[in-house]
Amino acid sequence: MSKRLLVVDDESDLLHAVTVCLRAEGYEVTTAQSGAEALVRVAETLPDLVISDIRMPGMDGFTLARHLRASPRADLIPIIFLTAKDKTSDRIEGFRSGVDAYLTKPFEPDELLAVVANILNRVERTHAEIAQLVGERAIVDESSFQDEELTDAEERVAAAVARGFSNKQIAAELKISVRTVENHISHILAKKRFGNRVEIARYVFEQQRSG
Repeated sequence: MSKRLLVVDDESDLLHAVTVCLRAEGYEVTTAQSGAEALVRVAETLPDLVISDIRMPGMDGFTLARHLRASPRADLIPIIFLTAKDKTSDRIEGFRSGVDAYLTKPFEPDELLAVVANILNRVERTHAEIAQLVGERAIVDESSFQDEELTDAEERVAAAVARGFSNKQIAAELKISVRTVENHISHILAKKRFGNRVEIARYVFEQQRSG
């Protein structure tokens, strides 16, 4: 699944250049031209990573980063500053506001891509470790999961998975976000102790035959 990135910059040419660079690597890119617009984009769909300028009209990058870090929903989203502000004091303020990396303009595309990939890989490793811990706990509580029923929403998602729909297609059909679909699928896998989507589909087919 491609990662969703949000790029925030009030300079249209720079915004376009960064977007082209990232999309060429297969990332799904959404853009905003101000901090306020960026918060709207985050409210609509949580990105996997944010790349932001600092100097912007209205809400600057420092304030945007602090807003994200103060949000229970968005506080763990990695943030990269891509800015012309290259003073040590600016870097310090950036890291104090909660950013994960600080790059200066004019940017080197290869450097930006390397930093983005490194951060996303680190996040994936962290998620994998958490999933492993959750899985180990689930084994201990195996009996409690075996009889746990799916909610109506989870049943609808499972049925769509059985029809071969992608997460995006499921989200569109059920009018929910892709992230919500991902959460439902994770819950289905945990409740039924399945290892993949094929097992979800098999479960649905068996339910239909027995029903």
